[in-house]
Amino acid sequence: MKKNRLLLLFAGTLVMMVVMMRTGSVLKTAATPKGILNLEFAYDTTATRVITTAWSPSAAPGGQDLITAAERNTWYDFGFLFFYALFLCNACYFLAAQLRGSARVGRLLGRGALVAGGLDILENIGMLLTLDGTHQNYIAIATTFFASIKWMLALLALLYILVAGAMVLYKKLSRKA
Repeated sequence: MKKNRLLLLFAGTLVMMVVMMRTGSVLKTAATPKGILNLEFAYDTTATRVITTAWSPSAAPGGQDLITAAERNTWYDFGFLFFYALFLCNACYFLAAQLRGSARVGRLLGRGALVAGGLDILENIGMLLTLDGTHQNYIAIATTFFASIKWMLALLALLYILVAGAMVLYKKLSRKA
């Protein structure tokens, strides 16, 4: 049952990654080469104004309304964060149960993945406020802070999954040999 849940969450994560990449690809412009990530890490109103100006129909390539595209991409992220946070958490817990020596670390990083999902919600709220025209330094700083901690927690969980997964695979292969 746990493996089925993991597979479902992994599939949902992959599907939402594709959705996010497709809807976010238009946000990569000369002024925002990293797309939505530029907004996640825009730490002051000067940076947020540069981004929203670059995404406005008057400045965007072909007169596109990239603000609306960024808002849509951010709303899709609410679905994405549901899948990735639960996948990372469940994968960390699953592997922690397989490896007694790193079980504590795995459970801690699993909880960290859930915290990353919560921080992603706060980050998205900050980005939506900015995209709606609310340019405040405290919103930009908070959004960048939430994004930074979120990425750190998610990447640590992913690193644990890769290392612990390799260790579990090695154990299984060495038992068969």
